Amino acid sequence: MYTINEEVGQYEAKVVRYCGSTLKQTIQWDSRGKPLYACEMGGDLTENRNLDICVADCDADAVVVVSADGQFRFKYFGYPYSTQGSFKPTGITTDSRANILIADCDNHHIHIVDQDGYFLRYIDNCGLHYPIDISLDTSDNLFIAEKKLFIVKKIQYYK
Repeated sequence: MYTINEEVGQYEAKVVRYCGSTLKQTIQWDSRGKPLYACEMGGDLTENRNLDICVADCDADAVVVVSADGQFRFKYFGYPYSTQGSFKPTGITTDSRANILIADCDNHHIHIVDQDGYFLRYIDNCGLHYPIDISLDTSDNLFIAEKKLFIVKKIQYYK
């Protein structure tokens, strides 16, 4: 979610939790009072098995992960040795093993990192073209929406 702070005329990105229509939690600042998110037009987000909130913040070229109580855990800026262009996280999901899968639109592949932010591997051998969003079903089949081709690919990446 993002709002405009009328006092300064800027967007303020934050994650909010509701129970029904009751606001339960707002996550916006780190422990030093700095903004956690730079998303001006929103960002994709997911919650993993241990209730961490994972946000694909494409304006910051990073994935931001906070714990269930809103404490900053880590930022993932892409694996630095293999990406050709800048890291552009556009879609995000988590699998049954609590790994985080991130669509990297500009580099045409999916990053897989563990629940602590350590790079595991890429999915880049499927002829991906501008993956914009991703989702998993209960069998860990990965669905990848491609921006330029307007198609959805289905991949089973665990055997």
